[in-house]
Amino acid sequence: MSIKELFAAAGVEGWLHARDVDTGREVGFRDGEQVVLASVVKILIVLEFARQVSAGALDPAERVLVRTGDRLGGWGTAGCVDDVELSLRDLAYFTMSVSDNTAADVLLGRVGPDVVPLLAAELGLHRTRIAGGPRQLLESMFDDVGARDAAEFGRIFPALPPERVRALRVFDPARTTSSTPEEMTRLLGLIWRDEAGPADACAAVRGLMFRQLFSTRLAAAFPDGVRVAGKTGTLPGHAMEAGVMEFPDGSRFAVAVFVRAEVSRSRLDATLGRAAALAVESLRDLR
Repeated sequence: MSIKELFAAAGVEGWLHARDVDTGREVGFRDGEQVVLASVVKILIVLEFARQVSAGALDPAERVLVRTGDRLGGWGTAGCVDDVELSLRDLAYFTMSVSDNTAADVLLGRVGPDVVPLLAAELGLHRTRIAGGPRQLLESMFDDVGARDAAEFGRIFPALPPERVRALRVFDPARTTSSTPEEMTRLLGLIWRDEAGPADACAAVRGLMFRQLFSTRLAAAFPDGVRVAGKTGTLPGHAMEAGVMEFPDGSRFAVAVFVRAEVSRSRLDATLGRAAALAVESLRDLR
């Protein structure tokens, strides 16, 4: 079965790119088309943090107080009742491990929101568009439906007609943070080959990606013995993940998969994983 046939059989729209990190061989499906990144962009945020730490511009042990007004909803510190004090490196950990929007937003403010687009340009990711961090993404969703906060958005969104949902900026690659599947695997290849910055910075990002706790997409599609590092992204009706699979024989494969459909989350996740496994299998056959 081809990747195109797999997406069609599952009833989803999909985009995929996979590459052998070491040989450069690649396979793809609609891999040059612009897609929304959602939380996948946090890879770039944490990479910039790690580069600044390596350069001595930031102290990873610097303490930060996350207050009620900083919280954006979701996992991690966003669910805490009281103010939370933690280090910058722990903000990076929560950003990658549980996709903590609040941690990512605070970390982005510390590294400098204007620096991350410059990083993408420096790495040659010229199709990658950064339209702010998690706060800007959520605020655009609230503004587009006329909600004052997350609770009101939760009441309004389910009742919106399909055409209103499709009109939200967060679903439009031209108006929100976006890239292409090919550029995301290129970014991962740079990180895994220590070419996205100093070796210690790249190693730090790899280590954090291996600590991601969500395991229903890429991680679920590969057998025991394959190490999976990834970063998920999620929006209503959308699932995406970019990651690297390391096999016991030393081979390494970067994959970025984006799927969307009005189907169950479990079907989106399973389809994403199966597509990644199919792509990696085809690349392994070429070795």
